Amino acid sequence: MLLRPSLEVNEVVGGVLAKAVQHSAGGVRLHAFTFASNHFHLLVWARGASLASFMQYLRANLSKKVGRLVDWSGGFWERRYSAEPVLDDTALVGRLRYVLAHGVKEGLVEKCAQWPGLTCLPQLLGAARRLFHWFNWTKRWSKRGSGSRAEGEGRFAEQWAEPVALEVAPLPCWVGKSEEERQGAVRELLQEVEAEARARGKPALGAQAVQAQHPHTRPERLKRSPRPLGHASTRQALRELREQYRAFVAVFREAAARWRRGDFLAHFPRFAFPPRVVPGCVAQVL
Repeated sequence: MLLRPSLEVNEVVGGVLAKAVQHSAGGVRLHAFTFASNHFHLLVWARGASLASFMQYLRANLSKKVGRLVDWSGGFWERRYSAEPVLDDTALVGRLRYVLAHGVKEGLVEKCAQWPGLTCLPQLLGAARRLFHWFNWTKRWSKRGSGSRAEGEGRFAEQWAEPVALEVAPLPCWVGKSEEERQGAVRELLQEVEAEARARGKPALGAQAVQAQHPHTRPERLKRSPRPLGHASTRQALRELREQYRAFVAVFREAAARWRRGDFLAHFPRFAFPPRVVPGCVAQVL
């Protein structure tokens, strides 16, 4: 539970997320997010290969900075991140609903707004722009040995805190709606989620109990469900995606085989990453 919600953790997580979006230089646009105690969900638009560097920056800095808060060294996650395309507008709204439902669908809180972790809900129902603090450890390190008191100052001291804005963009399918209409649509999703939770008739754990958990606590059961190839509102769209993916893999494997034999003119499919090349080495094809 290394991301267990607290005021300090939420502030650091918000700053890291905002800095990661800023670091992408327009390559990533954020539409929704929620942070649970041991994982997070993002709904983003990404240009080309920007998502990979964005996620590397985000996950690495979450592990480093939140790790300092909760007395943990090393990475937070065992598996690489999972990124699935959302194929149509209906599925896109469904993914937003899924993000907003966190905490309620697991029986942790009764209402979406009661989740104590960092979530996009305040920005979807209010101002889209929110300020957090990015703790600049590079600046702190540069001050060490300069005669200042930097070495004795904590890593989360105010002098290392830099304000950074985190903005949530409307869903592409909602761009034509007014702000009032978008907020009304979000409230409808919240009502659906909370009504489903009430229908189950089970009491929620409560935000206080969530925050009382020790960060080093491990979940009793880990979810190991297979990752979906994508999200769509029709089976036909998913079938087409599967066919496109198989074609992509076939072209990539053929190009990779030529590349490893030293044919660096081999054509890779769009958005693919060629294999790493070691100078002076040619792989043997067995």
